Amino acid sequence: MSSRFTAIMIPIISIILGLIVGAIVMASTGFNPVDGYLALWEGIFGDTYNMGETVRTIIPYVFAGLAVAFAFRTGMFNIGVEGQLIMGWLAAAYVGYAFNLPTGLHAVVAILAAAVAGGLWAFIPGLLKAKLQVHEVIVTIMMNYIALHVVNAAISAMSNGGEKTPDIHDSARISSEFLSSITQYSRLHWGFIVAILAVIIMWFILEKTKTGYELKAVGFNKNASEYAGMNVSRNIIMAMVISGAFAGLGGAMEALGTFGNISRMTAFTGIGFDGIAVALLGANQPFGVLLGAILFGGLKNGGTNMPSAAGIPDEIVTIVIALIIFFVASGYIIQLALSKIAKNKAAKKTVKEEK
Repeated sequence: MSSRFTAIMIPIISIILGLIVGAIVMASTGFNPVDGYLALWEGIFGDTYNMGETVRTIIPYVFAGLAVAFAFRTGMFNIGVEGQLIMGWLAAAYVGYAFNLPTGLHAVVAILAAAVAGGLWAFIPGLLKAKLQVHEVIVTIMMNYIALHVVNAAISAMSNGGEKTPDIHDSARISSEFLSSITQYSRLHWGFIVAILAVIIMWFILEKTKTGYELKAVGFNKNASEYAGMNVSRNIIMAMVISGAFAGLGGAMEALGTFGNISRMTAFTGIGFDGIAVALLGANQPFGVLLGAILFGGLKNGGTNMPSAAGIPDEIVTIVIALIIFFVASGYIIQLALSKIAKNKAAKKTVKEEK
């Protein structure tokens, strides 16, 4: 069995298994799986509006997944993507309404501000890891909570005690009347182009640059990298900053494309934490993350149609989505099973030939 065939079959089998077990869960709780999955399909591909909303939902997951994957590829565990994302969201929203710049340039400046904000928020755990050997998992988790309350305090200050910042200027928006009109006035925006560019940029950095080689080398073996003359501390910090910048860009897409502002939050958005699953689904590879985000975002957006169209409670929808992702993430087990089947076939073939 070729490796290419195995790579294709693993996600297909995983999704099928997830759908089967999800159907069993729906049936065992008294709901019709066929109606449920038809509603899921309609929620994703039912019309141009749903397709536009599906793509819009996918966009921030791409950036969150890239942020997690980049850190992991360089030997770091960035659990603070959620905090970095909302800091980028705040920065983009602020630049979007507080400055008057030409159309196009304004959006670019706001996007760059979000990347800087996310990168600076990730700089702190990177510095602590590089200089004091403080584990980044603990620091990034705590930084999420700090970010949540800092953002809420900043929103209150910017809005004079209001619940959201002023709306950004039209010159900073990445939404499009053209995209809206062809998708029945969905909230689809040009962020999907930025997301694809981000995937290519991550691939280029890691695979085609000296910096990327050093970042991966330090992540793989710090002692050997230091012996080879690489600056380990600098590379650790750089890895976290770049990871945080990707997360901040995800926030910019929400500020400049979907909402046009940022509102006070009583809880986390969940996008940053879901980015861990997206990176896992994509095997921490840039283009794999894109595919993982497509699956994750599609299930998330399509799942919102299941309660209204099929009467399935949100809790069951969440379980079904989680099961599908679980089986996709368990691809290694499926790979072992396929390898075992292939070996058994080869062994039987050998026995027949000997006879």
